[in-house]
Amino acid sequence: MPVLSPELQARLAQPLNIGDVTLLSRVLQSPLSGVTDLVFRRLVRRFAPDSMMYTEMVQASSLRHLRDIPTIMELDPQERPISIQLFDCRPDFLAEAAQKAVAEGADTVDINMGCPVNKITKNGGGSSLLRQPDLAAAIVREVVAAVHVPVTVKTRIGWDEDEINILDFAQKLEAAGAKMLTVHGRTRAQGYQGSAKWEWIRRVKSVLSIPVIANGDIFSVEAAVQCLEETGADGVMCSRGTLGYPFLVGEVDYFLKRGELKPTPTLVERLECARDHLEMLVAYKGDRGVYQSRKHMAWYCKGFSGASELRSQLSQIQSLEEGLAFLDRAIDLAQAEMMLEPIR
Repeated sequence: MPVLSPELQARLAQPLNIGDVTLLSRVLQSPLSGVTDLVFRRLVRRFAPDSMMYTEMVQASSLRHLRDIPTIMELDPQERPISIQLFDCRPDFLAEAAQKAVAEGADTVDINMGCPVNKITKNGGGSSLLRQPDLAAAIVREVVAAVHVPVTVKTRIGWDEDEINILDFAQKLEAAGAKMLTVHGRTRAQGYQGSAKWEWIRRVKSVLSIPVIANGDIFSVEAAVQCLEETGADGVMCSRGTLGYPFLVGEVDYFLKRGELKPTPTLVERLECARDHLEMLVAYKGDRGVYQSRKHMAWYCKGFSGASELRSQLSQIQSLEEGLAFLDRAIDLAQAEMMLEPIR
């Protein structure tokens, strides 16, 4: 079982203050494009009621030309604390978008300065701002002036191994008015390959007075604790570790608060969660929810006997009924296996 040092345990037991917003959890659910919609956030919040959730990232310029707020920004009044993440490279567009985000109910506005995807960076957004620190600071200043809620930033440690500039970059953002910084411990060039360089997060923490959240390679409670110990960060943000496993944020939060591990969900509980996810997606998005569910179902189907076959079946479903039939059959088999275990 992981062990927290007494000093860290005492610090993490305190609420996390982001400007004038107080969080009762030091574990955050990362914004994930194509993943963290209203349905996914509701599932994560089942197990982590106090954690900050983030929407998928929203392009600021697109909001200027839309009459109606897009579904991607739709919030549930009951899901607070919640942050809307924005991306762009134009301070005025981002300031306008931030005002719309606050009007929708966002407790904080997060600016994405870390996305490594080419279609984002080639237009000056995401991690390309690491190469334009003065523009990044100008963005933060203008957004801070436009809204009354805390403005935060999610970024990476640098563009590539030859351009790791996170320390100077982070200090510029704090001076511009950012109230929290989440640092993914990889460069843009790494994408999601190789190991996250947590030592850079520790260095960032040493030069800032605002909260620093560690991100990258948080796939388990053990990894979260190790990351917090190594970085001294004020909290952790779970990203890819929650794909097909919306229990993770709650498991880490439970351990940080109680010093003990939460029971791992059984296979039946995981499959029942997948079933709920499928039903909720279709109820929320209709037929589009069926097609969007395929990737989620694939993520749930890992690490158990028959997972490959079930994954193949669910990746091709054409209707809610078809998906439920496959899942119900798998749940029945898993329950039968559980009943046989004591006899073996």
